[in-house]
Amino acid sequence: MEALSIVSLAIIIAIAIIIIKGIVIVPQSYAYIVERLGKYNRTLEGGFHIIIPILDSVRTKLTKQEQIIDIPGQSVITKDNVNINVDGLVFIQVENAKNATYGVVDFKNAIANLAVTTLRAEIGQLTLDESLSSRDVLNKKILQALDDASSKWGIKTMRVELRDISVPHEIQEAMNLQMKAEREKRAIELKAEGEKTAVIREAEAQKQKAILEAEAIERMADATKYEQEKTAEGQRNAMMLISRAMEANPHSAEFLLAKDRIEAFNELSKNPSKDKVVIPYEVTELIGSLSVLKDFIKKED
Repeated sequence: MEALSIVSLAIIIAIAIIIIKGIVIVPQSYAYIVERLGKYNRTLEGGFHIIIPILDSVRTKLTKQEQIIDIPGQSVITKDNVNINVDGLVFIQVENAKNATYGVVDFKNAIANLAVTTLRAEIGQLTLDESLSSRDVLNKKILQALDDASSKWGIKTMRVELRDISVPHEIQEAMNLQMKAEREKRAIELKAEGEKTAVIREAEAQKQKAILEAEAIERMADATKYEQEKTAEGQRNAMMLISRAMEANPHSAEFLLAKDRIEAFNELSKNPSKDKVVIPYEVTELIGSLSVLKDFIKKED
């Protein structure tokens, strides 16, 4: 009886162990590859699963979260034979756990090596200046090459970031001197361009001034001409009116002469001088008559 109890207890313990071994709980964002008798059976996603112990076994456990592959510093030669050091990061994500397990031995190592070879190939086609200024272009080209290769392994390459591109110290000093020379050259060119622009603007201003002055003189001449023409025309019209008036009335001429005499006497009266004598017109006629009589008497003698 004791032996039977021991055997029963052993069987119960064995069954419990088998049941426990057959229960598999997969965490969220993970994938388990299950093999049955050494052959792929299925992929277990997050949650509760039951497998057959002894027959089934979990081959690999892969996370579907985004993973980072560090690309260590690499010595790369540019197109113009400059040795530079480059390092970076590759961000990947497992999309197909089966292909990631059976498509490549170690997908992380494979992607890291592929990234290094692609990096050297791309930089080898660029000069030093292009390599330093085309980081975004390099990232895109390496990303495209890695994604094309890793997609067969069930891996999605999310992005590639080159962290640092360093050059030898002597090259760095030469670049600094070149940049300084370029800045000085640019400053001189900008100064010369500014002086040239100032001279051109000054010349344009002088030209505009001369044009405006010539236009002003021309307009003044036209105005003077117009004024003279209008004045002459007015005088002509006045003379014609006077002539017509004199033809119509013989006393018009006497009226005009009398009017002029009055104006002359008015102006003369305004003179503050005390040494002036105003003689009426009739007196002047009398004096003229006496002069004529005097001349006549002399002739008689």
